Amino acid sequence: MTPAKRAAPVSSGRRRAPAGAKASAGVEAAGVCDVPAPADNVSAADDDMLAAMAKALGHPVRVRIMRLLIAHDACVTGDVVSTVGLAQSTVSEHLRLLRHAGLIQGEIEGPRTRYCVNRTGLLAFKAAIATL
Repeated sequence: MTPAKRAAPVSSGRRRAPAGAKASAGVEAAGVCDVPAPADNVSAADDDMLAAMAKALGHPVRVRIMRLLIAHDACVTGDVVSTVGLAQSTVSEHLRLLRHAGLIQGEIEGPRTRYCVNRTGLLAFKAAIATL
């Protein structure tokens, strides 16, 4: 009988630095993925709000609508429809989702609705992103 061959050790993909070598620039010896402690002032409600806003901005058309509304003081739904180039019902659904997330607000003017960015909501979104 021949002796069984030992399997070669599986590499983790990391190269070990020679003894006495310093860690490469920007990498601490303690660990590459050290995670800072989470902010103490972030609540579950803040996380829920951030998730809802991020989901609302998770579609390129809604991002385009936000950019349009930020560039202008306010836009009537028809102006948004003509700029985006989609059906009015589709644009209205995108506007509804952005409004529900607190990123925009609408004001009814006769038969039309005028939308603008909810500055408070946008600032809350930016602040929530900063806590990540």
